[in-house]
Amino acid sequence: MPKKPPVNEPLPAPNLEDPKDMDKPLARCTECDREVEHYNTFVMPTNETRVVCWECLQRQEKGFNAKRDFRRDSRGGVIPR
Repeated sequence: MPKKPPVNEPLPAPNLEDPKDMDKPLARCTECDREVEHYNTFVMPTNETRVVCWECLQRQEKGFNAKRDFRRDSRGGVIPR
């Protein structure tokens, strides 16, 4: 049976690395097709890996195209007053 640590002993600190300081190789973003050094890697349910750069991820989280049916009425000849 594994030995339990004493109750008052502090737990070891987690490995907190700054993501900007990590030495990851360059990768091509699947969204914008650019070679980037700051990216996240996602594993899909089909065991496929997707590389998404921070800019595309930020655009997605921001809701860049929030309304799919948004259009400017003035371009169709309607001027709202």
